[in-house]
Amino acid sequence: MTYQGTDSGKVALITGASRGIGYGVAEAFLARGDRLCITGRNEDALKEAVERLGADRVIGVAGKAHDEAHQAAAVERTMEAFGRVDLLVNNAGTNPVFGPLADLDLGVARKVYETNVISALGFAQRTWHAWQKDHGGAIVNIASIAGLAPSPFIGAYGMSKAAMINLTVQLAHEMAPGVRVNAIAPAVVKTKFAEMLYDGREAEAAAAYPLGRLGVPADIGGAAAFLTSDQAEWVTGQTLVVDGGIFLNAGVG
Repeated sequence: MTYQGTDSGKVALITGASRGIGYGVAEAFLARGDRLCITGRNEDALKEAVERLGADRVIGVAGKAHDEAHQAAAVERTMEAFGRVDLLVNNAGTNPVFGPLADLDLGVARKVYETNVISALGFAQRTWHAWQKDHGGAIVNIASIAGLAPSPFIGAYGMSKAAMINLTVQLAHEMAPGVRVNAIAPAVVKTKFAEMLYDGREAEAAAAYPLGRLGVPADIGGAAAFLTSDQAEWVTGQTLVVDGGIFLNAGVG
């Protein structure tokens, strides 16, 4: 069914948005009047997220981000429902392993790369051909500070996020001038995905940050809203670090 609302906001496709950072991005985009298609692996959780966000302006398409059929379905449903897809936020990701790269199962490494990097490219290709090539738009890739510096025990994840940052630069070059492509590199954000990094020791973890706290999804949502806004119309190919100042400690000690 085609959307019949009256708001004039743009249309965004946000992957991995049934909870966590993706959900925070969805809330920020809705607040400024956008209409959304959100994706997620769990159909029930996705339906609940759509209802919480507002089913009059949000649709959901369940599936795994690395599945090409799911990528196609998400873009097609967005076009069917809203007639356009101006914005893409590649947030879906996985980190199923914790340990040194020297002992990493290569099959797991392939899964991480497929979900975190190849899926982002797939969604970017499909939104480009469906709408952005002829009409313009913006893409934001959710990377990580783990892609910018060594991160003990999550090397596979960091490796994939480094690739995503390079993907951002390459797409920004190729898709200019009509489409701007940027990335956000968060530090630890309080989500179920990152829970193992702070669970039971949040105060201790937060003490390492100059701003005195861990991130929350709204922090990343606000950054994504800026990068996809007219205020950022001269910004492309950049990685915005949103980290509570943790990188400032790199030169200490």
